Amino acid sequence: MTEIPDVSPADRDAALVAAANASGRQPVVFVHGLWLLPTSWDRWVELFEDAGYAAIAPGWPDDPDTVEEAGANPEVFARKSVGDVADHYAGLIGTLERTPAVVGHSFGGLLAQILAGRGLSVATVAIDPAPFHGVLPLPFSALRVASVAVKNPLNYRRAVPLTYEQFRYGFANAVSEDEAHRLYDEFAVPAPGQPLFQASTSNLNPWSETKVRTKAAGRGPLLLLSGEKDHTVPWALTNAAFGKQKRNEHAVTEIVEVPDRGHSLTIDDGWRDVADLALGFVQRYA
Repeated sequence: MTEIPDVSPADRDAALVAAANASGRQPVVFVHGLWLLPTSWDRWVELFEDAGYAAIAPGWPDDPDTVEEAGANPEVFARKSVGDVADHYAGLIGTLERTPAVVGHSFGGLLAQILAGRGLSVATVAIDPAPFHGVLPLPFSALRVASVAVKNPLNYRRAVPLTYEQFRYGFANAVSEDEAHRLYDEFAVPAPGQPLFQASTSNLNPWSETKVRTKAAGRGPLLLLSGEKDHTVPWALTNAAFGKQKRNEHAVTEIVEVPDRGHSLTIDDGWRDVADLALGFVQRYA
C-alpha cells in the first residue's frame, strides 16, 4: 500500500493517483460512504495490491486523515452534496492514465454507480449502495437511519455524528457488542447531512443529483452486493437498484446477497469474505 506523507487532502489524493500511474498497473478506486474515512479501505487496498492492482482510496473533499482529526474538526465534513463528491471523484479518475475499476460502499456505492454511468469505470462493485433516483422502496429501517440527519432541517448544512447506539443499529447490528464498540471507536466519524436529505427526497426531485445513467452504453460490468441483515440499505433497496441496472443491454449486471451481514460488512471481522467477492468480479472484467 502506497504511503503518503502528511499533506493536504487534495495533495494526498493527487499523490495516490500519481503513484497508481507510475505503477503501470490496472487501477482500482475505492469510494467510502457516510460516517467513514478512506482508511476504512486499508485492508482492501492491501488485498487488491497483492492481487496486482494499483489500488487507491481517495477521500471525499476535505477528508481528514484520522478519526482523531475528524473528532477535533468535525465541521470539515459539512456542506458536501452527492453531486459535489461525484464530480470530485470524476476529476481524480480523469487524471488516471487508465480507466479504473471502482468499488464503493453505501453512499460510495451510489457514487460508484454514478461514475460507471458516466463511463468512468471498467468494472464496478456497489456494496449496500445508497438508493438512486427511481429506486422506490422505503424500508422502515432505512428511514430510521436517515432520520439521524433529516429529522432536523438544519442538518442539511451540518456535519452529523452518530452515537454508539445509532452506529450499532445502522452499521453493526450483525456483530457482537464487543466488536461493535471496537468498530465505532476505530472507524466512526461525522458525515455531511446533505446527501441523506438528497436521497430521502430523490424521487420528488426530477433534477436530483442521485440520478444514475443505468442504461449508458459505457457503464461496464456491475456487481451489487447486499448484506442480508443490513438496516441502512436493506435487500429491498439493493434489489430495486438491480432491477433498474439489469436493463442495461451493453454489460453484465449481477447481484449477490451476503448472508448474516450488516452494513459494517466492509470493515468488520468478516470483511475478507466480501472483499474476495469484489476482487473476483474485478478480476473477471479488469
